[in-house]
Amino acid sequence: MRALALLALLVLLAACAGPHGPRPGAGLATAQEGRLFHCVPYARERANISLRGDGWQWWDAALGRYARSQQPEPGAVLVFNQTRRLRDGHLAVVSRVISAREIRVDHANWDSGRGAGPVHQNQPVLDVSANNDWSAVRVWYPPGNHLGSTAFPTAGFVLPRPPGTQQAAR
Repeated sequence: MRALALLALLVLLAACAGPHGPRPGAGLATAQEGRLFHCVPYARERANISLRGDGWQWWDAALGRYARSQQPEPGAVLVFNQTRRLRDGHLAVVSRVISAREIRVDHANWDSGRGAGPVHQNQPVLDVSANNDWSAVRVWYPPGNHLGSTAFPTAGFVLPRPPGTQQAAR
């Protein structure tokens, strides 16, 4: 019994020792709606982007490593700035572009309070910025089943490809 407990402990420690977070295929990318995750490891896995730090830190961390944009595309990560309400910022992966001002995202841990942690897929996000540059967005609020009233500031989109490369033709 002791050997089994020691083996389980070693397996858990080895899982935490990886230098780049969860491995592709580790299960987060296929997480079902409602399962519990934090936004950073969820976005890292879904978008296959190897960045560290809180959500708000991803914009600067991506400089020189990943392409960045003010326009959404599927697979990009929308980086929410740090605010009083979002102390760690937030990350959401673009699943679809609906129009120049509307996207759908998959993200984790958007709800507050008792609802914190679940993965929500295909959630509406609207660009409410004055210049249509995605610098301010309103996000679907699942508990109320409506679009939230707060305009959250965002830095832009981190794209899962090197800087200077274009989106692959579809």
